[in-house]
Amino acid sequence: MRNQTVKAAVLVAGALLLAACGTNKTESGAGGGNQACDVSKGKLVVGVIAPLSGELSALGLGIKNAADLAVREANKKCTVKGYQLVLDAQDDQKNPQLGAQAATKLSQDPNIVGIVGTLNSSVAQSVQPILQPKRIVQVSPANTSDALTKGDAFATAPARKFDNYFRTCTVDSLQGPFAANYMVEKLGKKNIAIVTDGLTYGEGLADAFTKQAEKLGAKIVTRQKIGEKDSEFSGAIGVISPFKPDAVFFGGQYPQAGPLSKQLKDAGLDVPVMGGDGIYDDKFMALGGKEGDLATSVGAPTESLESAKTFVEAYKAEGYKEPFSAYGAFSYDAANAIINSLETALKGGDWSESKREDLIKAVGAYQAQGATGEIAFDEFGDSRNKVLTVYRVSGGKWDPAETGTFSG
Repeated sequence: MRNQTVKAAVLVAGALLLAACGTNKTESGAGGGNQACDVSKGKLVVGVIAPLSGELSALGLGIKNAADLAVREANKKCTVKGYQLVLDAQDDQKNPQLGAQAATKLSQDPNIVGIVGTLNSSVAQSVQPILQPKRIVQVSPANTSDALTKGDAFATAPARKFDNYFRTCTVDSLQGPFAANYMVEKLGKKNIAIVTDGLTYGEGLADAFTKQAEKLGAKIVTRQKIGEKDSEFSGAIGVISPFKPDAVFFGGQYPQAGPLSKQLKDAGLDVPVMGGDGIYDDKFMALGGKEGDLATSVGAPTESLESAKTFVEAYKAEGYKEPFSAYGAFSYDAANAIINSLETALKGGDWSESKREDLIKAVGAYQAQGATGEIAFDEFGDSRNKVLTVYRVSGGKWDPAETGTFSG
């Protein structure tokens, strides 16, 4: 991550513990505490791969900060006996090639125990084949593409692809239909245009939405594809306009979704634009998202969860400059799944790369109460937490409209 502001009180507390707990750098997430921890066995590294710069950095920095908080808290509690945990965060800029480079770099560290990330499913596809041969556990707080765990989510007997890969968020085969149910049944939209950015996440989400919307009797009047870096959409809008859709569903991220919403309205198509968790960020509105636009996101609203109260308070107390955003609580839970499973895998012994196999098994069996609720993984490594929320732009802010799970 780039520089972050930390409250003076935290810095002072950390400085008092330098002698007891080793070097305490803000970037490392080493953290201080009120008790002296035995760190005589050295340092172990928790990696992060996320976009820490560029157009999706608002989400990536929330992921990085929340993982950092989990590491700090573990050090204060002496969770991993004999070791100090440090955070190594790598910037993928939502680029699969940079993600692969980050994974390669982290995997060469014999003290890397696990990796929190990635944000983008397309980046995960380049990271997974690098981490698996090294037997490095990966827990994503944000990947929602079913293909990452099951290949074909709709196959009769889907097979798990990477046994070292897990995620704390739910998947698009549930998120897309959940969005379709709301748009068709609650809003009564029957003629819907689809726009995607062509990436793994956007295409998969749009496919899942389309299947359920058509099942409910809606008509997909057209499906258009834009470039992931485009900012001007007159071509796609020109094709969409004659169909006069009463809603547009977008498979992609907020940097394109915000301007698309504004340009649709400017072109005379003042209809709601709906997307998935990739557009659920305040920057969507800053970039042109309008009143009445919609987004689904994984989990229940963080601030409304009793289970997240401690996380929210601790995050604020650490003084991170950036908000935890859509995936912060999921990142916190992902990091804690790795950290707490690490203590189980070590069983009081010493770390070596051979312990990575035990750590993968421990994460697979992990069950705990997290910030986002009960944390546990199924046979594919997917989260057992299937809760989703529809948000609506109201008064320039995201307002929760419906929280639940998809069924039928």
